[in-house]
Amino acid sequence: MPGAAPVPAPAPAKKSKLRKLLRVAGLIVVAVVVKLGIGYVFDAPVRAEAGDCVRVTGEENDPEVETKGCDDEGANYKVVKVVENTFDVNACTVGEAALAQQWDADKFVLCLGPVGN
Repeated sequence: MPGAAPVPAPAPAKKSKLRKLLRVAGLIVVAVVVKLGIGYVFDAPVRAEAGDCVRVTGEENDPEVETKGCDDEGANYKVVKVVENTFDVNACTVGEAALAQQWDADKFVLCLGPVGN
C-alpha cells in the first residue's frame, strides 16, 4: 500500500523476560541482605576501650550500650578496663559494674565505673 507507514518489528520477548528475572533476583538479594545484614550490624555489641564513656540503658538481662563522649550528659559509665575472651563478670574489681558482650566468636567483659573517674 502506497503511503502506509512501515510496521515496526516487535521487541524481542527474551530480553524483557531476562530483565524481569534479573530484577526479581536483585530484589530478593537486597531483601536478604537487609533482613540479615542490617540486624547483624545494628545488634553488634559496643566495642569500647578503657577510658571511653558509654550509656547503658534497658533491662539488666538485655542492656543497650552506646558510646558517648565523657562530657555528654547521656554517659552514665566510664569503661575502666576490658577483659578479653571471657564472660566472667567477676574479672572486674569489686565496686565496678560488669557487662559481658559477645559478637560472633568475640567475647569480652566491659568493667564500668562512674563517669567522673
